Amino acid sequence: MASSDGVAAQLPPYLNIDRENNPAVVAGRRSREAVAARDKDAWLANFAADGIVEDPVGPSMFDEAGVGHRGAQALSEFWDKTIGTTEKIDFVFDKEIICGDEVAYIGKIVTHIAGHITEAEGVFTYKADADGNLVALRAFWEVQKTMESLRPA
Repeated sequence: MASSDGVAAQLPPYLNIDRENNPAVVAGRRSREAVAARDKDAWLANFAADGIVEDPVGPSMFDEAGVGHRGAQALSEFWDKTIGTTEKIDFVFDKEIICGDEVAYIGKIVTHIAGHITEAEGVFTYKADADGNLVALRAFWEVQKTMESLRPA
C-alpha cells in the first residue's frame, strides 16, 4: 500500500500492519525462541506480572479447573510440568492474523517427548501489553486429538 506520495503513512494501523514489529508478534516470537532455547528464565521474563497461559484453553491434564496459569509462580509451574518435560517443541504455523495488540496463528505444535511425537493442531494466540510483554498466551487445541496423534519419533 506504500506509494511515493506517503499514502501508507497516512493509513490507520489496521490498514498498514507492521507484521515484523507488532508487539504481539514480537512477544510471541520471543516466547517461541525461549522455548526453542530451553530458556525458562527468558520465557518467564517475557510475561507481564499478571500474564496468563491457557494451554490448552479449558480443562485439561495441565489445568483441571480450566482457569489458566496466571502470574510468575503459576507460569513457572506450568513450564516445569509441560515445556520442561519435553525434548523439543516445533511451532509450525501456516497462517498469521494480526488484530490490534493480538496475533493468532493457525497451524500445529509438534512436541517431542520421551522418544515420541504429538501434533496439536489449532489456533494459538498471543496478546501483548503497551510495554510489549505477554499478557495472554492461549492455545486452542483438542487434547483427545493430540493424544491420538502420538507416535514414535
